[in-house]
Amino acid sequence: MSPIFTTILIILIVLAILDLIVGVSNDAVNFLNSALGTKIAPVKTILLVASLGILLGVVTSNGMMEVARNGVFHPGMFSFSEIMFLFVGMMMADVILLNTFNSLGLPTSTTVSLVFELLGAATAVALYKVSNDPNVFLSDMGKYINSGKALVIISGILISVVLSFVSGSLFMYISRILFSFRYKKIFTRFGALWCGISLVGIIYFALIKGLKSSGLVSAESYQFINENVLIILLACWVVLSGLLYALQCMKFNILKFTILSGTFALALAFAGNDLVNFIGVPIAGIESYMLAMNSGSETMLMSELTKPAHVNLYILVGAGMVMIITLFFSRSAMKVADTQINLSSQNAEDERFGSSSPSRIIVRIAISANNIYKAILPNCVRENIEKRFSPLSEEERGSVAYDNIRAVVNLTVASILICIGTSLKLPLSTTYVVFMVAMGSSLADRAWGRDSAVYRITGVMIVISGWFITALAGFLLSVTVTYLLMLGSWVALVSLVVLCGYVLCYNLLFKSDKENDDDAPLITAGSDDVDALYSCTQYVCKTMEEVTDIYGHMLVALFTENRRVLKDMVDESESIFRLARKRKYSVLTTLKALQEQKIETAHFYVQVVDYLSEVSKALLHCTRPAYEHINNNHKGLSKEQIADLKMVNDQVDVIFSRINAMMRNKDFSDLDEIMQMRESLFNTIAECIKNQVKRIKTEDTSTKANMLYLNILNETKNMVLQSRNLLKSQAYFLNQIHTYPD
Repeated sequence: MSPIFTTILIILIVLAILDLIVGVSNDAVNFLNSALGTKIAPVKTILLVASLGILLGVVTSNGMMEVARNGVFHPGMFSFSEIMFLFVGMMMADVILLNTFNSLGLPTSTTVSLVFELLGAATAVALYKVSNDPNVFLSDMGKYINSGKALVIISGILISVVLSFVSGSLFMYISRILFSFRYKKIFTRFGALWCGISLVGIIYFALIKGLKSSGLVSAESYQFINENVLIILLACWVVLSGLLYALQCMKFNILKFTILSGTFALALAFAGNDLVNFIGVPIAGIESYMLAMNSGSETMLMSELTKPAHVNLYILVGAGMVMIITLFFSRSAMKVADTQINLSSQNAEDERFGSSSPSRIIVRIAISANNIYKAILPNCVRENIEKRFSPLSEEERGSVAYDNIRAVVNLTVASILICIGTSLKLPLSTTYVVFMVAMGSSLADRAWGRDSAVYRITGVMIVISGWFITALAGFLLSVTVTYLLMLGSWVALVSLVVLCGYVLCYNLLFKSDKENDDDAPLITAGSDDVDALYSCTQYVCKTMEEVTDIYGHMLVALFTENRRVLKDMVDESESIFRLARKRKYSVLTTLKALQEQKIETAHFYVQVVDYLSEVSKALLHCTRPAYEHINNNHKGLSKEQIADLKMVNDQVDVIFSRINAMMRNKDFSDLDEIMQMRESLFNTIAECIKNQVKRIKTEDTSTKANMLYLNILNETKNMVLQSRNLLKSQAYFLNQIHTYPD
């Protein structure tokens, strides 16, 4: 056996572990969000329940492994050497792609990436054969690609998107009509029956349908279950409903039990359906390696891969343990989970996504359709429906993203749909199903109000477009990587391994997650005047010092045309602006915390946050045009313009230094002096603008440079103006309290 194939085998095993880690980080959102969104139990309890589901789910995943072996290509048309390059190329592309999406905090589909990366890798090998073998023609490509099966898989994925959204909307609407948001009274009567239906659906699809492929029961036992399935399900419903009612009479929270059961079932369905996405290809590679070793030929055709897969139970359990460990320790998993919770939340969130023209059009159409619906429906019917959808107040709702009724619907519908796909051996995308069920239930539950609809529709469109990007990027990346491996052999293999290692190390080790600390709320439960004052003052002082440093470095880099430093300044100023804007748009939440603590300085906090946002925006409007000017290789500033800006910078530096010192020392006795310095700076800026107008008339100057120069002067003026207003508000803020911790 050639050493390169032994090396590839080792790489496949390592990539399988990495793919499990990266894949679970991406897909944990699929089974955690309902429990996390309702805060039904402590996070560790939720993770423990999901872990048990994963362990049982991996045992039922055997039947799905065939997708990686012969789902999208005909293995009998590829030799052992070709199939090994195909597998390792696909796995390298997969790890890079999923890791990129995780770092962006966007959920994507591991199933789509598997299908299209395998398709891309098989296409690359087939193209290589066409270009190097005179007996193989481009018209023969159909012999290598299992286009029929691939089309069935892709169609199943696309249909599941529509079916999931419609099912989530329908079941949520019916459930809300039955129970309303104030469901406690009526739930004591019918809740056990409703939860019993959910549990029966979960048990049927998650357990009974999974038994066939698990090998845990004999064929005779499974046939008996299948023949008497209706009687068994009815008996399960009666027994479970009775048990749940008894528990309810004992003051036990059966919704909590149902949600945790649904989390267990969804984790089971995820592991059963999606494990192939992570280890299916490496296992096929191991089997191919063993077949070639036994035959002693590296040119043998891999027709054996068309036979049913039988994966060792210990391998499946080992994969499950890796998934569980990742679940407990992955930060990326929680980052991806935040996206779906934000988009389906019942609360007024700091919207993560902006608006877009398509989303605005959709909202306008929906409003028009709703007006027609109101006009047609009788008033009495409409009023009764409106009562069922009357939302809870913030005090009643608390901090949860949505209530337990919606969580049960999300879990039950998603579990059933995924397990149907698993029983039919269709690798449905769990991400697609869970996400679209959650979006459908959010829409039916009226979580998307007029204040949030455009932003959330934009978010959904971004996530869905990300899925299509996954397909295209996965295909192209896999084609490129696999073709390079076929061409370069050892050299390409080593180079690509180094590249993959760099990408993984950069994202996992070197890419700091600074926003965790910065995003912490300034005002929290239990804050008093002194705590609120201290937090706000520290934040303002830190930000102003950063603004001073960035502005000075930006001008120096612009004078010397240092593109790298300018790029760094843009990144830092964007980070400051994002955080300041987030503080500004979450001000209502902070004000409620201030009011709860009877803090009387809330109006000053509003002013401070607003002025700081304006300062950071003015800074960004200086750094970004400066970087774009140099990055586009435009002509630099003239000597006269540089001299003027140096003079302005000297005055700005003095003003900012005094402002920062006054804030740090809490001494605002020289506030009037800052006003005089500001007026002097404004006079200097006005003189610089006059000089520039004269130069434009008398000299042949660069239009781009002139526009940049005037923009920096204007934004500098805005930045200093807002800084002085900030200082004044901060002084008032500080003067409200006489005791302050040193």
